Amino acid sequence: MSSPSQPGDAVAPNAMRLLWAGFFAILAAGIGFGIRGGILDNWGTQYGFTNEELGKIGGAGMTGFCFGIIFGGLIVDKIGYGKLVVAAFLLHVSSAVITFFAGDKMPKNEVFNYLFIGTFLFAIANGTLEAVANPLVATLFPKNRTHYLNILHASWPAGLIIGGAMGWILDDQYKVDWKIQLGLFLIPTVLYGIMFLGQKFPRSEAATKGLELGEMFKDVGIMGAAIIGFFLWFYVESDLGRLLFSLTGIEFFTGDTWKYIAMAVGLGAWIAFSGLSKFSMGAVLLTVLFLIHAMVGAVELGTDNWIQNITGNILTSEQGKILFVITSATMFALRFCAHFIETTLGLTPVALLLVCAILACVGLNLVSGITSFSGALLALSVYAVGKTFFWPTMLAVASDRFPRTGAVAMSIMGGIGMMSAGLLGGPGLGYAKDRFAAEALQKSPEVYKEYQSSVDSGFLFLDKIKGIDAKKLGSINETKEDLRTPAEKTVHAASITGDRETLKADSFIPAGMALFYLGLLVYFMAIGGYKPVSIDGPAKT
Repeated sequence: MSSPSQPGDAVAPNAMRLLWAGFFAILAAGIGFGIRGGILDNWGTQYGFTNEELGKIGGAGMTGFCFGIIFGGLIVDKIGYGKLVVAAFLLHVSSAVITFFAGDKMPKNEVFNYLFIGTFLFAIANGTLEAVANPLVATLFPKNRTHYLNILHASWPAGLIIGGAMGWILDDQYKVDWKIQLGLFLIPTVLYGIMFLGQKFPRSEAATKGLELGEMFKDVGIMGAAIIGFFLWFYVESDLGRLLFSLTGIEFFTGDTWKYIAMAVGLGAWIAFSGLSKFSMGAVLLTVLFLIHAMVGAVELGTDNWIQNITGNILTSEQGKILFVITSATMFALRFCAHFIETTLGLTPVALLLVCAILACVGLNLVSGITSFSGALLALSVYAVGKTFFWPTMLAVASDRFPRTGAVAMSIMGGIGMMSAGLLGGPGLGYAKDRFAAEALQKSPEVYKEYQSSVDSGFLFLDKIKGIDAKKLGSINETKEDLRTPAEKTVHAASITGDRETLKADSFIPAGMALFYLGLLVYFMAIGGYKPVSIDGPAKT
């Protein structure tokens, strides 16, 4: 789709270059994410990681994003976009170097540490870049934020396409080492560095008006700060948080003491962020958007982190990667069409989100029942259409309705989404795969006893369970079906059953989102319809 705006509608003469620089920045993140999703099975087979352990590494690739985008969002209006771009570039390079230290001759726990830390730094870099790109594009194109933010975030599925294609060709076809595959994300990293180099950046509308950080935080308020505090408490107490602190050498507190420390961190963050708003209650609508975006992160990115693995297990590894590329291409194309869809179909951003949530729920249930490549293509296409507009359109709604927050609300929203993906989506789906597969295999007790993992898999308050041993499952998957023993066939079937049940459970998240969006649609109808708010107008609740 061609852009509906003339060049004069942008607020800076270099607006398009900055837009495409941001595009390549998020492209680098998408390529890294796509490749990492495709080599999870390599890490499981090569190093013997369980699905839960792989979920933790994937979770580090999301939770780190939260720290980058929220901290970046707090300071970007003060220090400017350029300095954050430099910091993100250095973090991207450092993440690759640390990840590549992982070696076959190392103990398993050391390999895990390198992969975990490298992935965490990669995520911080990605978050820092979004703290730049999201408010920058919203500032550059204030009259059509939904359209241009969708174009900006078309780079994410583009990165998934490239990363998935690389995995298909380099991994399945040529068996190229995973380090070479993962290192290819450095190419777009260099490109975004060059495109941002020497550019003049505009100031956000809030910064131009001279609004202080406290004024920007008023709409976030006590309610929004409570969500930030909750996720920080959850993170510090989680296995991911404990892992991070143990890797820094902070292992002085254990058991209940650590729980109290986690609570103190969350409470401290709540008070601190509430204080920034001068203890304003905050906008109810913005708080609701934060909660919904937590669900967006869990279902969109959490599912993306596992979907190649799941479809590849149900069908074949190669077909899983091909499907991932095709469905990502669907997302890429559609994100250029947001303006066309809005104007042609007459959908407001909230109505568009409602339709997407329904499609995502239906799509995940369809994917859970796939038996063939063609059926999987149809099912995943429905899911892909559903998830296409979630992330950028949510950011556009926050920017449209709360311009006084500058980069703050968009950054907090992105951070909450990624933190949810890392704490809930990635590990949660990994646990679900282990649990449902184990429950299916327990119907054959002797086989389960032989093939169960030696490591427990747990999640939140749910019972721990021993899933299927990843190395043994990887060996089975590499054996032709007609050469598998009856026990191996039983294990493989149980693994597929676990994947199907995981997708069904996952579909409850977009179902819940649909209810929220329906409520928002009714709300906007009651107040006269959805309209962007002027920064000079009264604050909206």
